[in-house]
Formats: sequence, structure tokens, C-alpha cells
Amino acid sequence: MEFLRPAKNVPTTWWSADDPWTLKPRFSTMILLILGLIIFGAGDAVLISARLGNTPWTVLAEGIAKNLGWSIGESTFFVSFMVLLLWIPLREKPGIGTILNAILIAATIEFLLPILPTPEAFSLQIIQVLVGIVLVAIGSGLYLTANLGPGPRDGTMTGLTKVTGIPIGRIRSGIEIFVIAIGWTLGGKFGIGTILFAILIGPCVAICLNMTGRLGEPSDD
Repeated sequence: MEFLRPAKNVPTTWWSADDPWTLKPRFSTMILLILGLIIFGAGDAVLISARLGNTPWTVLAEGIAKNLGWSIGESTFFVSFMVLLLWIPLREKPGIGTILNAILIAATIEFLLPILPTPEAFSLQIIQVLVGIVLVAIGSGLYLTANLGPGPRDGTMTGLTKVTGIPIGRIRSGIEIFVIAIGWTLGGKFGIGTILFAILIGPCVAICLNMTGRLGEPSDD
């Protein structure tokens, strides 16, 4: 069970970039970054198609999509772009992973949503929500260990922590409550899936980071 013990930080793996701001990462680093972001986006799409409530930021994206006549994929990219604009006053620096995060997650949602099942049975919906959460956690484990820059939302949270001195946990909770409230007001889907995601995603990501770190432990050679 040691293998499943949650990690306390993002581990360094053999594919982790030495410099998160490099413009010439190793091929293996790029492949695992892209794979992680696609898996993350797939998990988000699976959650959306379960129709039991979206992740906090997707509640906002869906609300915007409904009001502007966009797809959720298009709206997700728009939200990421707008969040990146907040990095300017926060003086945060994006990396290759930051930009690809905004593009690939939205593109994966856009591609998968039309072909994913939308179950009617509540038990199948719950299973789909849990599968989505696991996929998001696995994707997070891969893209975070690539170390090529934080995602737009993560960078905003860490930037606000630096500026305000408020612990990142409180910043994250405050932002996610805010985006859920705005998204729900606009018509985004909030439900038991959202609650399950909020409860389970932290431990799941921590476990996946630990597993990824052990599987990708750098060689002593």
C-alpha cells in the first residue's frame, strides 16, 4: 500500500524538465505532457457527459457557452484565455505547458463530447463521474510532473497567493466557489458530480502523483 500513499509535492521524474520555462524540452517530456493533457481533457469530457454536474471551472464554461451559443470546448478555451490575462498584473510567467494546457484540454473536450455516452441510469452516471475523476487525476499526474509550467488556473492561484499572502488552499476554495456561483447563475450544471469531484480530486491527484513519481523515478546512472 506504500505505492498508493499520497504524494506531498510534485515529484521529479526522468521526463521532468529541468527548466519549466525552456523552449526546447526533451521529446519524452513533450509526449508525456501532451498525453497528460489529453487524458485530463478526456476526464473532463466524461464528467460533462455524465450530466450529474461539472467540475467548478466547467460549470462556468458551460454557463458561458449556453449564453453565447458556443460549444463547451470553445467556452473552455475562452475561459483559459481570460484567466491567462490575469497573469499580467500577477507577473506570472507561462511555459509551454501553460499554453498547451489551454489548447489541448479544450480541444479534447470539443472532440470527445459528441461521441461519449450519456447514460440515463443513475448508477451508470455515478460510475461515469468516478471514471472522469480518475482520468483527470491521471492526466494531472503526467502533466504536472512534466514541469513545463502550471495550467492557467493553477498559475492564477499561486500568483494570488504570492500577492496577497493568503494560503493557496483558501485562494483555491474561494475562486472555485466564485466560479461555480457565476457559472450556475449562467446555467452551468452543478450537481452531485461537482460535489464528488471537489471531495475526491485532491486525494486522487495526490495518489496519482505518488504513483507517477515511483514509476518515473530517475535512474542513478
